Amino acid sequence: MEEGKRQKQVAAVIKEEMNHIFRHLGLNMIFGGMVSISDVKITPDLLEARIYLSFFQVQDNEAALKLIEQKAWEIKKELSQKVKTQLRRIPVIHYYADDTLENVFHMEELFKKLNESSGKA
Repeated sequence: MEEGKRQKQVAAVIKEEMNHIFRHLGLNMIFGGMVSISDVKITPDLLEARIYLSFFQVQDNEAALKLIEQKAWEIKKELSQKVKTQLRRIPVIHYYADDTLENVFHMEELFKKLNESSGKA
């Protein structure tokens, strides 16, 4: 099902503000790596937001995700202060690891191996 216009608008606002909040709280650099918000999806009723986090060179992705979830209340508090004039209700936020970047690197490695094996034959 395709997202509606309002869903996309709310998702864009939340993504922008969450990026600011992550920088402010120091959550964009965790465990020697970088954390960024790759996508935000909002349910049609605008009551739930799924935040997809991309981890780059983070030693332990699961520990980084747990750290972010531990600070969820603080993050939501700051988000509510920033978007209170734009949204009636602050959505319930769920965090997910976005493994797209890892899949891209894995595919590149597979293509390199294929090219090397076809070049030797």
